[in-house]
Amino acid sequence: MANTTIAVFSDQDQAERAVAALRENGFDREISVVAKEGREINAGGDVDVDTVSDGATTGGVLGGLAGLAAGAGALAIPGIGPLVAMGPIAGLLSGAMTGGLAGGLIDWGVPQQESREYEQDVKEGKILVSVRSERPKVDNAASILRSYAAEDVKVH
Repeated sequence: MANTTIAVFSDQDQAERAVAALRENGFDREISVVAKEGREINAGGDVDVDTVSDGATTGGVLGGLAGLAAGAGALAIPGIGPLVAMGPIAGLLSGAMTGGLAGGLIDWGVPQQESREYEQDVKEGKILVSVRSERPKVDNAASILRSYAAEDVKVH
């Protein structure tokens, strides 16, 4: 059974470095990033998320953003507004539009209250980074996220 390690970042540079470090440590398709549209996150290429404001899936453009091969795109989430989601969470959120980000996280096994807190963090402009993996890799992911000043790192 996969576990989810979740952290939020106030500092964009730290989020970028954390994602790059996760990739260097063997995480790739397991990484998801959610940010308000308009944030630039660079972990392998210069990409401005504003270029994806039409809501289309853009694996080529945003996939390079965090170096993720999984789908990525801009989503309009009720109550939050436009978001950019990359990695496995992008598909989950596109199917959970009515439940928003919190609903998608609940589907991943994150408790309801914590899911709502993460949704509020993103709404306030923080960057959410999550990693889905089996034990013991989740402990490694949590350690990497903490080493880059992630806030509120939790494993679910």
